[in-house]
Amino acid sequence: MDRTRLKILVVDDTKTNIDVLEGILSNDYDVCVALNGKKAIELTEKIRPDLILLDVMMPEMDGYETLRIMREKNILQGIPVIFLTAKADSKSEQIGLDLGAVDYITKPFNPALVTLRIKNQLQLKQQRDHLHELVDEKTADLRKTLKVMLMSLGSLAEYRDPETGEHIKRTQIIVQRIAEELRKNPKYTDTISPEYIENLATAAPLHDIGKVGIHDRILRKPGTLTQDERKIMMQHPQMGYDVLQEATKELHDSPMVRIAAEMALGHHEHWNGEGYPNHKKHDDIPIGARIMAVADVYDALVSKRPYKEPYPHQVAVSEIIKGRGTQFDPDVVDAFLAIADQLPEIYERFKDTSSSEECRD
Repeated sequence: MDRTRLKILVVDDTKTNIDVLEGILSNDYDVCVALNGKKAIELTEKIRPDLILLDVMMPEMDGYETLRIMREKNILQGIPVIFLTAKADSKSEQIGLDLGAVDYITKPFNPALVTLRIKNQLQLKQQRDHLHELVDEKTADLRKTLKVMLMSLGSLAEYRDPETGEHIKRTQIIVQRIAEELRKNPKYTDTISPEYIENLATAAPLHDIGKVGIHDRILRKPGTLTQDERKIMMQHPQMGYDVLQEATKELHDSPMVRIAAEMALGHHEHWNGEGYPNHKKHDDIPIGARIMAVADVYDALVSKRPYKEPYPHQVAVSEIIKGRGTQFDPDVVDAFLAIADQLPEIYERFKDTSSSEECRD
């Protein structure tokens, strides 16, 4: 079979019709044949034809039912279907067109009309495919631009800290690894898709964007915060959420920015409802925020701060375990523990290189 030639799948239970169509088409196309609807469905998934000629009147499974199943299984994905029929009444045509067929060819076949109708539909398909490629390419460019902008905004949240770049990389990796592990849990298989994980890791740097609105004297204070200062500090999740939520409107509800907004608002919430700012608990806290909560606390524990020395890895892990079921989602902690042995190597690769004072968590 010549892979440069377009493939046409002919579905008909009558050998005479198949022979006629092969005679008309085989000089220009690779022709594949299915004698019934079931085989047509199997071949469509296997060979991905460029066009399907589908007979209406077939035993057991007629053309209408075959097309309906193809649609339900979502195996066409842009493949045009032309019905073959001896019926020329408008009611039959309407049924087929309602099901998604692009045209009808009536029997007996007129070779010139068959060739022309197929050629027209294949040209339309090629134009649509090309348009989809251009849209995908443009979308990828825009997505890349958005990623860079999100990363830059994340750095802005703690721009006074020269080590923030490494902190962002570390938390991104931890968030991604936890999410990948959590996806193995049947409870999250549908929720945590590969696309969600990518968006989650990209959005992670924005979890503390609200700190931009906190004054230096509080954010960089080396000692214990007063009660009033702590109240101000606790406003940063809501500040970050408000900014990002407004951005989602401008970006047509971008999933990436929406996830960032959820993380910003919820990463200080506790599993038992004793966190802030809204005292949410359990599954009312978005999963992205529950993952970030663990990643952020671990990174804070093992990192040097103006008010503390870094904790050893095992001590930090023990602290995360202590918070299982109270501060942290038990499922997220379990996923964290499954990847915890990977963390020392990540921190060696992206270790802090400066001893300058850092911002408060």
